[in-house]
Amino acid sequence: MSTSRPSDELLQVRDLSVSFATDGGVARVLDHVNLTIGRGQIVGLVGESGCGKTTLARSILGVLPANSARIDSGTIDFDGTNLLERSPAWQAQHIRGRQISFIPQDPFSSFNPVFPIGTQIMDLMKWKSPELRADEKVRPSWLPGSYPKARREADYERVLTLLSKVQLPEPEAILKKYPHEVSGGQRQRLMIAMALLPDPKLVIADEATTALDVTIQAQILKLLRALAADFGVSVLFTTHDLGTAYEICDRITVMYAGQEMESATSDGFFNQPTHPYTNSLLRSLPSRERGIQGIPGEIPSLVNPPQGCRFNPRCGNCISSCREGRPDPANVGADHMVRCFNPVSADQRATMA
Repeated sequence: MSTSRPSDELLQVRDLSVSFATDGGVARVLDHVNLTIGRGQIVGLVGESGCGKTTLARSILGVLPANSARIDSGTIDFDGTNLLERSPAWQAQHIRGRQISFIPQDPFSSFNPVFPIGTQIMDLMKWKSPELRADEKVRPSWLPGSYPKARREADYERVLTLLSKVQLPEPEAILKKYPHEVSGGQRQRLMIAMALLPDPKLVIADEATTALDVTIQAQILKLLRALAADFGVSVLFTTHDLGTAYEICDRITVMYAGQEMESATSDGFFNQPTHPYTNSLLRSLPSRERGIQGIPGEIPSLVNPPQGCRFNPRCGNCISSCREGRPDPANVGADHMVRCFNPVSADQRATMA
């Protein structure tokens, strides 16, 4: 078991490969992926549907399907501990829902429709409350089904405080309602509160605003960024929406077909896109001057993906080495990494603008 002293990097994913057994063969969903999240940092994981964003998030959470998924290589170092060296039971007891929490894409389906909201939130607090003593986190001292009164009262006050912080009016009244009796925006605010209640170090938000209309999206993004700063929590924000990533993220990692292509600060990502895929992705955004431009070709099958860089069949900058092997990460600027043998130059960017 590897451990290390605390650093500015809360999470380091290194050389992570994940495959799935499918009817069509083995799908290589993640191919030696790297990802770093600093303490208190909001990192966007950007890419098209099927690029591996959710699989990477589930790998970190430790909730990959045991009957079909296999981790082939790599490490997931969280706060000095390689999670892949720990048992699923240990992760469930100490990490998942405590130190790492989750905000789902669809808040409605994440609630049980037959129980009041307050019942479901307090059930979460019963097992994941930060009020639990260190020895209780290892082995609860009360019998199954019981809930010590003093801690329940403290947890309830914490719930009311958090609901106020996520700008939900009349928190006590909302706790008595059923999920269908509140709006979509209110349900997502409840999910944000539930993710923060255990006092986590990392929150994974998986397409957390996709199910909301544009006006509510903007409110939720502003709220999430403010709360992340207030609580000092790191956030991994997966999205296919570049506009959303621009609004909330400190830095961005872009993925394509299970490989990470480029990682940079938000400014560097949008102002100096260096990987050909990143450049094509940004150029696909609607523009008054260019209109709508797609990316020629198709996303490759993960059962039989291209050798080397998986973007090479669609890449205008492709050279022979791109088909032979995958490039190592290379620094192209301050806090800016790209994996490409023939990256886009400043002159090319100027010509494409």
